[in-house]
Amino acid sequence: MTGAVFVVLLLGGVPIAVVLAMSAIFYIWASDNTLLYDSFAQQMFSGIESYGLLAIPLFMLAGELMNDGGLTRRLVNAARVFVGGFRGGLAYINLLANVFMAAIIGSAASQIAVMSRAMVPEMQKEGYSREFAAATTAAGGLLSPIIPPSMLFVIYGVLAQLPIGDMFLAGIIPGLILSAAFFLIIALIGLRQQFPKGNWMSGGEAGRAILSALPAALIPVAIVGGILGGIATPTESAAIASLIAFVLGAVLYGELKFRNLGRLFARTAVNASLVVFLVAAANVFGWVIIYEAVPQKLAAMLTTITSDPFLFFLIVNASLLLIGMVLDGIAALILVVPILLPIAVNEFGIDPFQFGVVVCLNLVLGLLTPPVGAGLYIASAMSGATPTGIFRALAPFLLSVLVVLILLSWWPALTTALID
Repeated sequence: MTGAVFVVLLLGGVPIAVVLAMSAIFYIWASDNTLLYDSFAQQMFSGIESYGLLAIPLFMLAGELMNDGGLTRRLVNAARVFVGGFRGGLAYINLLANVFMAAIIGSAASQIAVMSRAMVPEMQKEGYSREFAAATTAAGGLLSPIIPPSMLFVIYGVLAQLPIGDMFLAGIIPGLILSAAFFLIIALIGLRQQFPKGNWMSGGEAGRAILSALPAALIPVAIVGGILGGIATPTESAAIASLIAFVLGAVLYGELKFRNLGRLFARTAVNASLVVFLVAAANVFGWVIIYEAVPQKLAAMLTTITSDPFLFFLIVNASLLLIGMVLDGIAALILVVPILLPIAVNEFGIDPFQFGVVVCLNLVLGLLTPPVGAGLYIASAMSGATPTGIFRALAPFLLSVLVVLILLSWWPALTTALID
């Protein structure tokens, strides 16, 4: 009956956080268990009582400060120095700039919005179709949940009780592999469609572009370097990144105006509160799932199907692709991890870091796949291209993600090498 309430509310367009909380309340009411009533508020609060979750609003703040402070534009210009002269150079610039931004923003939806505004008009001016420009930008957004820092990795680390710094390390090699796959896709499409030839900057222009972007490059260095060097926790690194972005935007570049800070902070607070409330509501829902021993029942069913970890991964990947098509990535992550992680680790001996990277990459695909596809609509709104046209242009990128998912599922060392 609780499942029916969940489905009805979800299909009725109720916000997912409210769906999770109301489904848990209905279960408690139906069970007439006074212990569950007494523990509801406590379980909701305990879901967000984590130091690691502080990294989420801080990473969001760093991204907002970068956008308003002119740092994003300078990083895009620096990317032009390295790949701008190749045939299809602006497509490579788009992707390389997305790699830079993925090491700062940590949110795929935010990255797609930011980079669509910056790159799609420029690519159209040079003769690229609007659909391909938007698709390349949207595909670059898929790097954000994998290249550290990642909002999904933070939430997964909290749910799985794993060190978030190690979770970030697990995403470095997969992020580079996915970036290389996207570069290859652009090269192949460019050969077929004869993309416009790019122009290399002169020595002086290249030097000025790199010097202008070097201070902005301190932010990903501060985030990743601080974590790898054991100097700062992910949350502290996010705070340092926000401070650097503020100083650079307000003092060095002079583009961040103090009069705009109130709106910037309010925007960050609203976006962060939505995520935090979702985590709190989903913790209660996950508590109900565990109380009903759903993981144990599902484990018993799956172990009758297969004992092979790779086949289990394929089943999980197929299921998550369907879940990601209808649920937000964060909500889906919070729902599936308490159920599937114990099965993966205890029944199939899968490393929790490998499982986390595969799950996070899989679920974020839902941003770009119908019927929900929030990322498609964001890219469409920012570019003016139709969601259907963007999805068609995205197909080669999505296929390459599926290949990378299978590779990561087959070879654990790709996610655990830097941790071990």
